[in-house]
Amino acid sequence: MADHVEFFTKTIPAKIENEPAVKDIGASFAFNIDGGTSYTIDLAAGAVAEGAADGADCTINVNKDDFEALLDNPSMAMQLFMTGKLTADNLGLATQLQTLLG
Repeated sequence: MADHVEFFTKTIPAKIENEPAVKDIGASFAFNIDGGTSYTIDLAAGAVAEGAADGADCTINVNKDDFEALLDNPSMAMQLFMTGKLTADNLGLATQLQTLLG
C-alpha cells in the first residue's frame, strides 16, 4: 500500500519539478488526512508543506487508509466521493487532482 507521507514529501515535489503542467493548475489544496499527517500543496508557488492551510482553494477530507488506497488506484476517487469517504469543498479543482495522482 502506498504511503501518504512519501506521496507528499517525495512524489509531489518531484512532479512539481519535472512536470510543468502540474504547476499550471495554479491552485492550493489542503489535505486533511484523518489518522495521518495533513498537508497543503500550493501549485502556484510550487510548494508542499505539512499541515492543512486555512484558505486553500480546495480542501480534501479523507481518512489515511482510504487515501493510501486511492494512491494505489486513482480510479477509486469517484467511488470514495460517492460513498462520502472523501469530501471536497471545490469539486472543479478536486477533479484536477487526477493530474497529481496519475
